[in-house]
Amino acid sequence: MASSGSGLTFKLHPLVIVNISDHYTRVKSQTNPPSLTSSAPSPCALSNGADSADSADPSTSPSAPRVYGCVVGVQRGRTVEIFNSFELLYDPKTHSLDRTFLEKKQELYKKVFPHFYILGWYSTGSDAMESDMHIHKALMDINESPVYVLLNPSINHAQKDLPVTIYESELHVIEGIPQLIFVRSSYTIETVEAERISVDHVAHLKPSDGGSAATQLAAHLAGIHSAIKMLNSRIRILHSYLLAMQNGDIPLENSLLRQVSSLLRRLPVTESGKFQDDFLMEYNDTLLISYLAMSTNCSSIMNELIEKFNTAYDRHGRRGGRTVFI
Repeated sequence: MASSGSGLTFKLHPLVIVNISDHYTRVKSQTNPPSLTSSAPSPCALSNGADSADSADPSTSPSAPRVYGCVVGVQRGRTVEIFNSFELLYDPKTHSLDRTFLEKKQELYKKVFPHFYILGWYSTGSDAMESDMHIHKALMDINESPVYVLLNPSINHAQKDLPVTIYESELHVIEGIPQLIFVRSSYTIETVEAERISVDHVAHLKPSDGGSAATQLAAHLAGIHSAIKMLNSRIRILHSYLLAMQNGDIPLENSLLRQVSSLLRRLPVTESGKFQDDFLMEYNDTLLISYLAMSTNCSSIMNELIEKFNTAYDRHGRRGGRTVFI
């Protein structure tokens, strides 16, 4: 496949790669559970298997469904920086996008990130296919020259480069007919401090010798899991011992029964009326604090608005003789 000659510089952030990988992993685990790998894939809301025309690609087999989404970012001159992505609703049979869903997501992104624009879309697979051009053309009303980010989910331990390819579309005349084709574009990985910390945290989520994990959070969760597992095993042993004592298999021990009864009394009684009253009281106090904080914030904003209003009318009153509003 030819290389792009547009001269654009692409900068890809790790968050986009993590989002696409997470999207693909979730869809694959939902479509093909470990115990049902031989069954037919179930439909997924945010991704669908490829059509029969794409069945030759191993990445579009039922065991590896394709996912689709949009990439967002900014373009400054000849530099295109891809910051984030979101998922798309796409029907591969009719090659149609859910425009309502796309417009809603775009509107939400505009509210939070007003400088971000839809730069293109992403998918998974080993290579770009002819059917991908349908999505590419469908997004041209939003971006006249969208980019296509393709992630290859196949694991190749011998490959050192990232399995990510960025394509642009160029108009070429083939056999006298102008056609849009995908061309490869070079890119660099751009990170900010928050992304470097997050990527480092994810990269160190590997089990160590003690069965724990390298990061503090993973070690804490592993410790909680071990404690719950040990507590569960001890409760099972105690339960089986009490059943054997009840059935007469072993003699009764009143001292042990007293200890078990004392232990059970220490458990929080969450079904009592007093617990419900205390819980509702704490809940209402929390809501009251939130309401007071909101009222204080609204009062502060209103006070600033009144001060600005008075300042404006005071200047106008000096010219025209009007009095101050408040």
